[in-house]
Amino acid sequence: MRGNHLISSLVPISPMQLRAATLADLDLLRHWDEQPHVLAADPNDDWGWAYELARNPDWREQLIAEVDGRSIGFVQIIDPAREDSHYWGSCPPNLRAIDLWIGEKENLGQGYGTQMMRLAIGRCFAVRSVQAVIIDPLASNDRARRFYERVGFRFVECRNFGQDHCAVYRLDRAEWQT
Repeated sequence: MRGNHLISSLVPISPMQLRAATLADLDLLRHWDEQPHVLAADPNDDWGWAYELARNPDWREQLIAEVDGRSIGFVQIIDPAREDSHYWGSCPPNLRAIDLWIGEKENLGQGYGTQMMRLAIGRCFAVRSVQAVIIDPLASNDRARRFYERVGFRFVECRNFGQDHCAVYRLDRAEWQT
């Protein structure tokens, strides 16, 4: 199933918006980072929120997903070839990488992740030079892997990033547009 044809839910939900994350979101993001489902998906990262929210490099967007003015989750979009930690190692140009999570457990399974991902992918491919989007859930996170496959991502390889054993997925522009 192609990502742009995915039906997220039989129950209509309010439109979602992505807005820039700011220092005003610091407490919220720290709170979300402590939630068991977020820790399980990203156990070895310290996002350094105060530092990261205070800077705005041109290779990254940090976004808060909102529905009816209520914060639901976080999205980060980076250019992995230009990102300063070189997390992805040597990457070709014209890719984007997405990190995404829902903050509160009660918001899981409501279609919000699908909305967030579709908006993030749309943002990535709004840049005409972007050829593909990559993502790296933990290899052991079967729920996330099934989700990314439903959205249209294809498995590429398993790879270690620091202490994390991840499954790398890729969504090419041609797959998203068809």
